Amino acid sequence: MAKFEWEAVNRNNEKRKGTMEADSAETVETRLRNDGLTVSRVKKEALQITIQFGSGVQPKDLQIFTRQLATMIDAGLPLVQCLDILSTQTPNKIFARILGQVKSSVEQGATFSDALSKHPKVFDELYVNLVAAGEIGGILDTILNRIAIYIEKAVKLKGQIKSAMFYPIGVLVVAAGVISVMLVKVIPTFEAMYRDMGNAELPGATRVVINISHAFINKWYIELGVIFGLLFGIPAIRRTDRGREMIDRTLLKLPVMGPLLRKIVVARFTRTLGTLLASGVPILDALDICAKTAGNRVVQAGIMKSRGKIAEGHDMAGPLGETKVFPPMVVQMIGVGEQTGAMDQMLSKIADFYEEEVDQAVGAMTSLIEPIMMAFLGVVVGGLIIAMYLPIFKLAGNIKC
Repeated sequence: MAKFEWEAVNRNNEKRKGTMEADSAETVETRLRNDGLTVSRVKKEALQITIQFGSGVQPKDLQIFTRQLATMIDAGLPLVQCLDILSTQTPNKIFARILGQVKSSVEQGATFSDALSKHPKVFDELYVNLVAAGEIGGILDTILNRIAIYIEKAVKLKGQIKSAMFYPIGVLVVAAGVISVMLVKVIPTFEAMYRDMGNAELPGATRVVINISHAFINKWYIELGVIFGLLFGIPAIRRTDRGREMIDRTLLKLPVMGPLLRKIVVARFTRTLGTLLASGVPILDALDICAKTAGNRVVQAGIMKSRGKIAEGHDMAGPLGETKVFPPMVVQMIGVGEQTGAMDQMLSKIADFYEEEVDQAVGAMTSLIEPIMMAFLGVVVGGLIIAMYLPIFKLAGNIKC
């Protein structure tokens, strides 16, 4: 099968264009004529070589598309026409091409969810399963609105994590740069000056700093190896199942970051599960999707273990409590939701609560980290400067005597 670009005119003399997968140009023309279009041009799509990282589609693009599609479907527009309009309006060319391919699949008889599933990097399993539930229940516009709200909250949560990490990482990078310049340029200058002044014995702190400078300059390959190890070694370890589980388990046990990550995990799990259950997805399928989108292997294993016990006939609260991942309050609230038959509403309340907790924790952590990092930078840089000025202070004291 090949891809063909086509242009045609409908009964109202309006121009239409798009792409379609087919065995030949004649097949494309036949399909278009069956749809009531007058074909003006069919051309095999040129081979394009593009280099991109990730899907090329930002969450904001997906959220806007979902919201607009829900509005159009609610207004009564046919799905193919909605996809045609949105594919031509989106400024993201990669996303426009993907929407064109989704539209072609739908035109050829595929369901909307099946067409989306062909692009897993853009439309994940959660998105596809929710759309499938909306198609089956005849409430696609309602489901799409729920997905848009979910994406908005997920983007907000991700932004909070980035804002919490940006400042300390930035300060560490600046500190590393300043310390490197001092070890390579400033300290050797002081050493040469003291060498020219004679063979006076230098203070212990000054000798330690000079030795550190020598090691940093002469054994540069060690520092380079450490940097490469951090940049490439950790991602390589994280790509293995055992390494990923070890890193994820360690992150959850960190003194300051661990509790924040646990709150993020709870907020993501409850929001995802609540959205799925409210959309009519069966509980076992919903837990399977939640496990795959958990973002933490320890949490994923706990959810899958709970899923297995629920499949055997247990309730949800008990197995979730046994995982030791979710706080007792969350487990108890889920148990109340099961008893009252309002599980989706209870999960949404838990998600709202923990998203607020994450917001407050990020603000508190940022306020705490800022003075700590500034003190760290001041002590390290100030300590280096004082160590190198100690011989001058000692010399000034001898002259005064």
